[in-house]
Amino acid sequence: MNLPNKLTIFRTICIPFFVFFLLAHFVPNNYLIALIVFVIASLTDLFDGKIARKYNLITNFGKFMDPLADKLLVCSALISLDALITSQQYAGHVWFTVSVIIIISREIFISGFRILAADQNVVLAAGWWGKVKTVLQMVMTIVMIVYLQVKDWNAIYKLNIPTPIILGVGIFIQVLVAATLFFTVFSMIDYVIKNKQVLKN
Repeated sequence: MNLPNKLTIFRTICIPFFVFFLLAHFVPNNYLIALIVFVIASLTDLFDGKIARKYNLITNFGKFMDPLADKLLVCSALISLDALITSQQYAGHVWFTVSVIIIISREIFISGFRILAADQNVVLAAGWWGKVKTVLQMVMTIVMIVYLQVKDWNAIYKLNIPTPIILGVGIFIQVLVAATLFFTVFSMIDYVIKNKQVLKN
């Protein structure tokens, strides 16, 4: 197994550890630990693709597993964050829940689309807009985890962060969620149009 595929598998292995620390309130600085695990896992997505292209290590396993690992990581993060945000009744939690449902529905649809292509012996690589979508999803996740950790520190250590700053960051997160949602849907439409021969067959 080549290095890019090993990085992809490592990213998949990181997922349960990330979810555990994100939800483990009894662990001090659990959000920070979860953030570190998530960032490390996300960086493997950047490097496995670059290494594969640079050294011509592209394989069918990588084409299939790389986007799947991304989906598992991001969907796990979104579901966990939605549980946290909903339980704590953060502003805009309903909008976030709806966004998560749409995002995960898109991922399930694309996975089904890939299976349909595989039945026709066609392996579909991730599109460029799909990569933009994945980056936005990961950035959104990182910002939200940082927000949760800072709020936690604010409550524990009495940092007295001004309310306008907290509200401003909250609004920024909602804008980021909207942008992520847009590119999630747009990349799906673009992907299907570019590979419409799969549906024709």
